[in-house]
Amino acid sequence: MLEVLVTIVILAFGMLGLAGLQSKIFIAEMESYQRGQAVVLLNSMVERINANRNAAATYALAAGTTLGTGDAQPADCSGTAAGVARDQCEWSNALKGAAETSGGTKVGAMIGALGCVTQIQAQNLAAGLCQPGIYLVTVAWQGLNATSIPSATCGQASYGGDDRLRRAISARVSIGLPGCQ
Repeated sequence: MLEVLVTIVILAFGMLGLAGLQSKIFIAEMESYQRGQAVVLLNSMVERINANRNAAATYALAAGTTLGTGDAQPADCSGTAAGVARDQCEWSNALKGAAETSGGTKVGAMIGALGCVTQIQAQNLAAGLCQPGIYLVTVAWQGLNATSIPSATCGQASYGGDDRLRRAISARVSIGLPGCQ
């Protein structure tokens, strides 16, 4: 009888360990999914800027301004003029998860997704200088566990005041000057 009780106790501890492992696996899988979505959304804006290189400077947002969760972009971008404004509206809706819904709720993106476009260096066509325009595109979102604070400033203080929950991924876009000497 005692052997049965010991076996049950050992089995119970094993089951608790498996439940804890399952919880950690779920969190890791969710973090991985969110990072994958962030890469797709980051590449979307990088491609939009590259496709509209002549207007690249107009993609840059004012300091502290973000697109995505909580912004004032309309849910339907069909009334927005084509070009930069339409690209920003569509990217904002993608950041909000509009591509996939469940019961009327947008669920196709990361938790609290935000997007930023910052101009790092303005184009300078002056002879002998020829500086390309350089832009930093960043996507930020809320993670499930605290980690180190990202160096990108997009979405700072947006996730309950704990920037260790903030995740961010960035890409630089350089707009070359083919006619510059």
